[in-house]
Amino acid sequence: MASPSLFSLFCMFSFLLGMADAHYLSPYFYKSSCPKALSVIRTAVNKAVAKERRMGASLLRLHFHDCFVSGCDASILLDDTANFTGEKTADPNNNSVRGYDVIDAIKLRLESLCPRVVSCADIVAVAARDSVVALGGPTWTVQLGRRDSTNASFSAANRELPGAGLSLSGLISAFAKKGFTAKEMVALSGTHTIGKVHCKLFRDRIYNETNINDGFARSKQKICPREGGGQNLSGMDGTPDVFDNVYFRHLKDNKGLLHSDQQLYSGGSTDSLVLNYSTHPTAFFADVAKAMVKMGNLSLLTGTQGEIRTKCWKINGS
Repeated sequence: MASPSLFSLFCMFSFLLGMADAHYLSPYFYKSSCPKALSVIRTAVNKAVAKERRMGASLLRLHFHDCFVSGCDASILLDDTANFTGEKTADPNNNSVRGYDVIDAIKLRLESLCPRVVSCADIVAVAARDSVVALGGPTWTVQLGRRDSTNASFSAANRELPGAGLSLSGLISAFAKKGFTAKEMVALSGTHTIGKVHCKLFRDRIYNETNINDGFARSKQKICPREGGGQNLSGMDGTPDVFDNVYFRHLKDNKGLLHSDQQLYSGGSTDSLVLNYSTHPTAFFADVAKAMVKMGNLSLLTGTQGEIRTKCWKINGS
């Protein structure tokens, strides 16, 4: 009998490693150790979103920016230390990512109920799901049992997070590196149906690009001048406080706000997906929910790996 190839051994090892992670993950992970964990998170998220609808999008984005850099391990929450520069001040996050205070408040409450039990990474993952639901979007089952990292990487955050200026091929490549198909990339991009974005990220599109609706461009130019006003905010689509499929309908009309958004509907391979989601919101909801589950399981720390931080912004004992 032929001996197994190195590739087949690698695949077997990867499969067993994935099974090991699956052994530690369960939606009922805290059923005995912290039975009120999910209700505490949901209550806090609902309160924060009721106070400021934009916070729902911010908490979802926090989860995305955490998972795309070395996995869903709450590394994005860590402040700088003498040993590393964290991810908070990386270009895609600095003065942009929000929601840290909501996560910290949830952690404080959970530490009073069940000390050193619920990870910051799990809080971020559940808060993202509950935020989408609070804004009218789909729900999904969050597997629990993530553990928190003991380091963060400024350089990885700058390198691995997809930018607003990416082409369609760049988007497909960036998401493929994390194991996502083009279809999953489009579904996840559809989460831009909620939230707001700074002028500096869409200025070039509204003044210099041609595949943009003229009236739409002029309306955004009132918010975003050619010079200055880089921190001015605009909704990502026409209903930035509601999780719906308006984002895709806007792309069809050349009203994508970011360059990378409009790339999804620009005569390329993803046009048909945009058209489908623009007319079938249930299909979008189903696909984005599945993609969110997949994203939430990227490169997890489980079992005895990492730690359960007592304060989300710093490593235990520091």
